Amino acid sequence: MAIVNRTPDSFYDRGRTDALDAAVAAAHRAIAEGADWIDVGGAKFAPGPEIPVSEEIDRVVPVVAELADSGAVISVDTFHPEVARAAIAAGAHVVNDTTGLHDPAMADVVASSGAAIIITHSLARPRTPYPSPQYDDVVAEVVAFLTERVALAEARGVASDRIIVDPGHDLNKHTLHSLELTRRLGEVTALGYPTLVALSNKDFVGETLGRARDQRIEGSIAAAVYCVMQGARIVRVHNVRETVDAMHMIEAIEGWRPPVFLEHNR
Repeated sequence: MAIVNRTPDSFYDRGRTDALDAAVAAAHRAIAEGADWIDVGGAKFAPGPEIPVSEEIDRVVPVVAELADSGAVISVDTFHPEVARAAIAAGAHVVNDTTGLHDPAMADVVASSGAAIIITHSLARPRTPYPSPQYDDVVAEVVAFLTERVALAEARGVASDRIIVDPGHDLNKHTLHSLELTRRLGEVTALGYPTLVALSNKDFVGETLGRARDQRIEGSIAAAVYCVMQGARIVRVHNVRETVDAMHMIEAIEGWRPPVFLEHNR
C-alpha cells in the first residue's frame, strides 16, 4: 500500500504531493514501482487544527477519481463518514479509519456501500494530543480494542470479509509500545482478519536506530519483514520500490512467487 497525501504538512513528504497533479503522478509512479494499493489522505493523524470536511473532500476526491481506472486498490484515509461516502462514490474501494470507528456512523457508510474498512487502534479523539500513553499490556489492550470495534462494525452490517485490522504502530503509543507490538504481532494476526501494518519511517524506527526521518528505510523494511513473517499481509509504505523488492523476496523464499528468471548454475 503506497501512501499519497494531499496535505501541506504530511508526516513524511512535507507537502510534496499536495497539488493534485503531483498526487496523481506520485500514485502512478508507485503503481509502476509495484504498489498494489494507493492510500489517499487529506488530513494527517497528528494533532493540528481541524480541517473542514468540505476541504478534505476537495483534497481527496479528485485524486480518487483520477485513479479509479488505474487497476489498483484505492483507499481513503479519513475518519469523517462524509468524506468516506464521497470518496467511495468517486471510486474508492476501502476506508482507512485510523481512529478505529471513533464515529460509529463510519461503519454505516461502509455497510451501505460494499466497501471494505481498515479498523486501526488509537485512543485519542481525532487530531488531539495524547501525551505519555500508558498500557498495562499494550498488545492485549490493542487486541481487545480491535475485537470490540470489529464487533461494532459487524453489528452495523459490515461483512466480516470486508474488515482489515491495524494495530496502529506509534498511534498514541511510544517507541517501546510499538516495538512490543511488532514483536508480538502474531497476537493481532490471530484475530483472523487481514492485518495491515503502517511502519514506514515512523518515530519508533527513528528512535530505535537514532536515524532522522529520511534515513529510516532499512529499519522500516526490517520491521515490515518481521511483521509479514508473523502474518501481516498489507504493508503501508512511503518507499515503494525498496519495500516491494523485500516483499517479493519473502514471497519467493516461502514459495509463493517464482523468481523472475533462472540462470545461475543452470
